[in-house]
Amino acid sequence: MTADTIIFDLDGTLVDTAGDLTASLNHALGVLGRQPIDPAGVRAMVGHGARKLLERGLAATGVMTAELVEAGVAPFLQHYAANIAVHSRPFAGVEPALDALQAEGFGLAICTNKPVALAEALVAELGWAGRFRALLGADSRPWKKPDPRHLTDTLAAANGRAAIYVGDSRTDADTAKAAGIPLVLVSFGYSTEPVETLGADVLIHHFDALVPAVATIQGQLTQGRPGQTA
Repeated sequence: MTADTIIFDLDGTLVDTAGDLTASLNHALGVLGRQPIDPAGVRAMVGHGARKLLERGLAATGVMTAELVEAGVAPFLQHYAANIAVHSRPFAGVEPALDALQAEGFGLAICTNKPVALAEALVAELGWAGRFRALLGADSRPWKKPDPRHLTDTLAAANGRAAIYVGDSRTDADTAKAAGIPLVLVSFGYSTEPVETLGADVLIHHFDALVPAVATIQGQLTQGRPGQTA
């Protein structure tokens, strides 16, 4: 069965959010009496939610405790909500790729471990309100990625029949594999390990390659499960 829906991860896949996440992390660290972290260091920490980011930030600047993490959550989220798209921008080629996929009749959706209110706010700030048929965040269901139900529920919310998933990390790869959904990985996101090792059906290095990647997977789906290509 060929796909009628393309589902995307958000941070590190559609949007480079590292700048705003860095600013919010450093704000929270400052509230907790810690020194700021260089943006290059933060980039490798993002992609697993606010608490994990705070854990890593605290560990990098001194002692990390559950109490300190909890104390940092509110200042982090408050700062981030107020500054959600100061530096965040779509990766190169994203909007033409989305336009092309919609022109071909695909429905678009987002499945992210970002809290849904923040994800919706970011999408709106980028001028994408109405572009996606569904957006499910970390708190949209009792489960989140890598639980495959997060991805399959996103497909259902988009009224889709079958999907191709686009992500950037092991979490995305594990989610797609568990859901039995073909996977495109981007090489420019926030993965902390080589994306070539994560088992993508297709790996792309620029969004200009997404539409051809989808066509490749669609062709493979007519013959069975996609194979892995680079």
